[in-house]
Amino acid sequence: MTSNNLPAKPNKVPTAIKCPVCKTTGDWFAGDYGPFCSRRCRFIDLGKWFNEEQKISEPLRPEHLEKYAGLPPGQQLDVPETD
Repeated sequence: MTSNNLPAKPNKVPTAIKCPVCKTTGDWFAGDYGPFCSRRCRFIDLGKWFNEEQKISEPLRPEHLEKYAGLPPGQQLDVPETD
């Protein structure tokens, strides 16, 4: 562990991902709009949420979080899971 309690070798984010809107592939997390390729795609996605084309279908319940109950609080929870 480093002094800021993060792992010495953090999980590596894939460099080639598909933009969720236009499906073009690139290193979108390296830019300002990741995971989207552009500001336009980011706003298209936001508009879909506002128009309820995309939504969370059911409320979050306590049993959804049971597998995380034993984790300590901190920044390590922000690191993506790997399988």
